[in-house]
Amino acid sequence: MVRWRSGTVTGIRRRWRDAVELDVAIDDGPTRALAYPRLVGEPEPGDRVLLNVGALLMGLGTGGYALVVAIPDRLPVDPPGGADRDDGHLVKARYTPLQAIVCGVDEEASPHRRVLAEAEDLTGMPVVTADLHSALPAIVVGALADRPGLRIAYVMTDGGALPAGFSRTLAGLAATIVGTVTVGQCFGGDLEATTTHSGLLAARHVLHADVTVLCQGPGNLGTGTRWGFSGVAVGEAVNAAAVLGGRPIGALRISAADPRPRHRGVSHHSVTAYGRVALTPADLVVPTELPAQIAAEVDAALAGLAAPVGRHRVVRVATDGLDAALRASPVPLRTMGRDLAGDHAYFVACAAAGRYAATLVDRTGTREG
Repeated sequence: MVRWRSGTVTGIRRRWRDAVELDVAIDDGPTRALAYPRLVGEPEPGDRVLLNVGALLMGLGTGGYALVVAIPDRLPVDPPGGADRDDGHLVKARYTPLQAIVCGVDEEASPHRRVLAEAEDLTGMPVVTADLHSALPAIVVGALADRPGLRIAYVMTDGGALPAGFSRTLAGLAATIVGTVTVGQCFGGDLEATTTHSGLLAARHVLHADVTVLCQGPGNLGTGTRWGFSGVAVGEAVNAAAVLGGRPIGALRISAADPRPRHRGVSHHSVTAYGRVALTPADLVVPTELPAQIAAEVDAALAGLAAPVGRHRVVRVATDGLDAALRASPVPLRTMGRDLAGDHAYFVACAAAGRYAATLVDRTGTREG
């Protein structure tokens, strides 16, 4: 199950958020490794480290690192406080060797306990749901293109990476969004929550978000089958937002560049998540300026999802100015190995969803019905 190696740190490559990228010498040769200091301590050149190299040997694109499991000769000190419920008892990555215990935003030890205990709904807050983590920056810049003062939060679900610190995108967006809530088995956000529902409530009532983006962390597990992909949780996200009185908005996974037929036009992931899993209506956003062939494929894919045949509302959103906003993104835009020029339709569709969400917030920061 775990492919172990022992190595020696030879250098520090770079840092972001809660992650450190290292050069490590192992018997197989020099390799690139990643450490999370909040879990294993601060690695230094010369340290002996224990590594999990499974993802590296598999050649995974997003997670292709050797991961530091421990610095056995120099263990980190215990975190401040006692090992009791008064310091939080929310366990993430549960029953794994590196399970992390954090303080949940709504548990007894949290300073936000009262706010979350009294929170009943999202008061109409727009919630933009997306399949891939790569959608996040495009949605954010789209929302801010016309409304630069909006407060935007991110709720990170656990279909991809569990540590928020793995995401260089989040590190680059730190000055742009008001915070990250990590839910389920994810950890490392500005706030920790047990479920998507409590995470959304925290975004609204603790971070005071006008708009929240909800999608998985970096990485995506897919098997090429209808149901075997981690993005199926998008449909459950729509349900959660609606149950809590939010306004679910679908950032569709649209592509004119993906070589796989099942992902061209509207990806089968979006069709399944919104068409089969989401049980409540959402606004599915389509940019108005798409190449003719892709526009036809998108319309065909959405024919069964839109009312009166389906339950959703298809919303057409103009894209003027979005290209410039995307080019000015505070972080690089990249999805499935393709940049903005390589899959323009994908990023424009995400930005259009953000732009539409912004229109649902009135000028005083309250949500419009």
